[in-house]
Amino acid sequence: MASSLHLLLLVSVSWISLLALVISPAQAATCSSQTFKNNKLYANCSDLPFLSSYLHWTYNASNSSLSVAFVAKPAKSDGWVAWAINPTATKMAGAQTLLAYKTENGAPAVNTLNISSYSSIVPGKLSFDVWDVSAEFSNDTFTIFATVKVPKDAASVNQVWQVGSAVNKTSGFPVKHDFAPPNLKSFSTLYLMVNSTTGTPAGTNSTANSTGGGGSGALRIGSGGNMGLLSVLVLVLGALIAF
Repeated sequence: MASSLHLLLLVSVSWISLLALVISPAQAATCSSQTFKNNKLYANCSDLPFLSSYLHWTYNASNSSLSVAFVAKPAKSDGWVAWAINPTATKMAGAQTLLAYKTENGAPAVNTLNISSYSSIVPGKLSFDVWDVSAEFSNDTFTIFATVKVPKDAASVNQVWQVGSAVNKTSGFPVKHDFAPPNLKSFSTLYLMVNSTTGTPAGTNSTANSTGGGGSGALRIGSGGNMGLLSVLVLVLGALIAF
């Protein structure tokens, strides 16, 4: 009797520990809990699948504009973060980029860069209009704010994001980022017209993240995986009580 009760207790403790790990991942602070110093609000947000990054956005079909707030930590404290739209391809080459860094006095700033190829990064005007550009830096995290012009009636855009470890504070020119798998996979499709409650493309029943790369990559309460685990835990505890 005592040994059986002890075994059931060990099983229940193990499931509780596993559940705690799942619902308290390193990336538990999802986009839905984020707020900004300037109190801006957005219609949608997405936990990007790589580099612990987040995107908040509102699409305005009336003037074909996309307002965004991109949130990410640089690879090192003096590093940079970047978010881009690529009008011609899916990855970095061709990306029209907004890059945030800290200037010599520590203030956040944003540069615009045309990454015309993997060997050519040109500071200057992007291939599309961009306005209301600014940045915040708090808790070792950058937020880039901007509104960009997108093609009329576009259903989606190709987005690319990245983080780096250092920048020339005089020129704002970034030092190359790492080439680890997360850095090389940090691109996806951003669907402009989405269901605000699910983040999926409008007119679909898909549960996939609207960026085309999934959510944060960690299970959270409310996802099918976590609810299944929670159900098992309830059954185990029920068995203990019945015993």
